[in-house]
Formats: sequence, structure tokens, C-alpha cells
Amino acid sequence: MTGRDTTGQCTESQCAAERRIAVRCIALDMDRTTLNSEGRLSAGNRKALEEIIAAGVHVIIASGRAFDTLPKDMVELHGVEYAITLNGAAMYHVPTGKCLKRYRLSEKAAEAVMKATEGESVTYEAFIDGSAYAGNDFLEDPEAFGVTPQAVEYVRTTRRGVDDIARFIYENMYRLDSMDMIVRDDVQQRKIWQKVAEATDEVYITSSIRNLVEIADKNAGKKAGLAFFAELLGLKREETAAFGDADNDIDMIRYAGCGIAMANASESCKRAADFITGHHDEDGVAEGLRKILKLIS
Repeated sequence: MTGRDTTGQCTESQCAAERRIAVRCIALDMDRTTLNSEGRLSAGNRKALEEIIAAGVHVIIASGRAFDTLPKDMVELHGVEYAITLNGAAMYHVPTGKCLKRYRLSEKAAEAVMKATEGESVTYEAFIDGSAYAGNDFLEDPEAFGVTPQAVEYVRTTRRGVDDIARFIYENMYRLDSMDMIVRDDVQQRKIWQKVAEATDEVYITSSIRNLVEIADKNAGKKAGLAFFAELLGLKREETAAFGDADNDIDMIRYAGCGIAMANASESCKRAADFITGHHDEDGVAEGLRKILKLIS
């Protein structure tokens, strides 16, 4: 886009002038974007989403989560029809749970990832047909692996435990939607990321939080998911908008006709966006819908 200010973001009048096309589809990251710190949809954000859905705007969940672990606050919101899951590895019709598009990891790529990280002090998560799997040792004490106290309940209630997660991955390589490596800090994250990148060019690597390295097929990404749904709905790219907070949202934010980062977003996510809206704990999505996209009064 043109007409950005010195920070890289469009001013409100500039971006409105550039769009000139009504936004008809909005992709929403979940954690630390649409959901608050308690992992819930606030009353303010809920009201705003109900209003735009009633006005005929398509609302698409865009998450790194597996389908079965998506927040009930969103999947049970009347009018939410579609979901981008696992960072664009699998796209779903929400009411029926039907997978509409999937980019599975190849066995060759999955094996390369495992061999590249063998012997490292990491643990893994595997995602198959909308479900998440993790090692029982990890689920017994997630904090020992770097998970924040706030995320412990979410992890324990959304993962299916297996005794040996590495063995489980090897046994299920033919049907992996995606996989994660859980790391302890930023230094280890960079190391693991580099190792995987050097081992194979058949994967898409991203991260939503500092203790994850997230791996999917090379064709995945939230951008790919949003493009898929835009085509499905017969919409132009310019008719889409996207909200996010993390590095795994950047490709989607850049692709959308209007990309919006949260006030709590990573610096790289903010640089990629056209706008910055409020904090996720202060109804930033509702603010963006109202002030930036002007979809509600």
C-alpha cells in the first residue's frame, strides 16, 4: 500500500481512501488478539462481532490451534462459518466440522525435522485430523518445559497424552497435519528454527509465542488460508481484513486488504500492519472494527 506515515502504518483517512472497497471478510487470530488474557471472548468484542455478522460480513477464525481445541466462545458464536487452523495447514467449515482444505506434512519432511532435532532438549506436539497430541511427561508438568502458568490449563485440557511423543510422531508420519517443538527460551528457539530450516525446504516454519517452533507443509500459512476462503467466497483480496499479534500472523496481515496489529503485538507484526489497534485486554478488535474499518458505529 501507499500513503503510509513515517511509522509504516497508514493513517485512518489514507487507508480508507486506498481501500475504496467495503470489507466483506475478516480473519481473526485468537490468542492475544480476539481473546483476552483469560482466553475468553470479551463482551465488547462479542457484541462487535455479532453486529458485523448481522451486517453480512464473513468472520473467519485464523489460529495456530487445532480444530478440536478452538475456543468455544468463537466456534459457538452464531454466524462464524469458517476456520483457518494450524497456521493454515487445515481449513474448516465450523458448523459441520468438515475439513475443506488440508496441507499435510510429507513423511520425508517430518522425518527430516525429527532427525534435525534429535538429542535436543525439546518436546513435541503432533496434530492429526483436528486433534492435538503431546507426551504425558509434558502434560504432567508443562511449566517445566517453559509453558506459562496461564497456559497450563489450556494445554492439559486440549492435548491427548501419549507415553512417547517422538515414537508417536514416527508411527504417524503419514498423517501429520503439522507439529510443534516446545523450546525453553528465545536462544533455543532460534537454534531449533535454524536446524529445521537447514534440514528441509519442504516446511513452513513459524512461531506464535517464544517457546514454540511451529512446523507445517511449505504451502501452509495463514495467508494461504485467507486466500483459500477469499476464493471460496468469491471475494477480492481488497475486500478482506485481518487482525493478529504474532509473527505467525504476518503473512496474513500483509496479504489482507487491511492488516491490523494489536497494541500488544510483536514489533515485526506491527511493522507488517497497516494499522495498530488497541490491546487484546481492552477490546482491541472491537476498536479496530469501529475506528479503522468503520463497520460498527
